[in-house]
Amino acid sequence: MLNKQTNSAVAEFEVPEAPEVNGVVDLEEFARSGRTPPAAKAYRIRIDKSKYEVAAPTLTGRDLLRLADKAPPERYLLSQKYRGGEVKLVALDAPVDLTTPGVERFMTLAKDQTEG
Repeated sequence: MLNKQTNSAVAEFEVPEAPEVNGVVDLEEFARSGRTPPAAKAYRIRIDKSKYEVAAPTLTGRDLLRLADKAPPERYLLSQKYRGGEVKLVALDAPVDLTTPGVERFMTLAKDQTEG
């Protein structure tokens, strides 16, 4: 195809969708290697020091806190760590897309820290 504005040839490409992976995709492993996680049957995520497998590619902050037995979820903060060290706070009802490139792990913190 010829681009009339620049008179140069422009190739047209169709980008194929990534095939769904039948196994479990480890998000931490994909983030560390700089790869985008594909659609999968399940995702392995890390919350604090524990790993969990989930089937849904999108969960809310509340879902993630419940998965990590942080109850009631309203008493905890949830942060999402990305490759490169960036950390973002996740609201309770905010959706978290596990197929987002660079999602490495999640961290929780009790809102009412007490000395003990």
